[in-house]
Amino acid sequence: MKVLVAGATGNTGQRLVQELCDRGHHPIALVRDSSDTSGLPKGAEQRVSDLTDLADDVTADCDAVVFAAGSGGGTSAEMTDKVDRDGAIDLIDKAEKSGVRRFVMLSSVGTQNPDPDSDLAHYLQAKHDADEHLKASDLEYAILRPVSLTDDGPTGSVILGEDVDPKGKAARGDVAVILADAVEQDEWAGAVRLMQTAY
Repeated sequence: MKVLVAGATGNTGQRLVQELCDRGHHPIALVRDSSDTSGLPKGAEQRVSDLTDLADDVTADCDAVVFAAGSGGGTSAEMTDKVDRDGAIDLIDKAEKSGVRRFVMLSSVGTQNPDPDSDLAHYLQAKHDADEHLKASDLEYAILRPVSLTDDGPTGSVILGEDVDPKGKAARGDVAVILADAVEQDEWAGAVRLMQTAY
């Protein structure tokens, strides 16, 4: 499958692009002009566009899209809205128009019912709004909501579903594997799942 990956140069996105390559897919890294692409697999296709101003044909010829981007912890509320909410929503709409089959969203624990008193309240609300827009679309969607991320590689020991500890940890390596599963597997169609690594 041709899979467009938004956030492909991030810590999780790079792992996902490599995982998709290893599985025989054709990942397309969505990058900005200023992106550091040195961590992407050699020869990986790149498509230049910015989540705050996406080209109309950004999802053309893609079978699936994965949104693994994030504005980052130190950004303003305005930039969080532009990337995590508006950018995701715009990408969803463009994917729908271009005939993409599946859209996989990397979300976060806590987005199902954002706590207004949380330090992450604005971020979680932005992710919530994007998730809800995806669920209301005609796309075949999958939403993964991991707990707090670590930079560990894949452990192969993952908990999915209601038994997840919201205060637990999730290895980025495991997240990348599960995102690739969500691209491929029929059982992920219409699924919204919490996730943690069983450390």
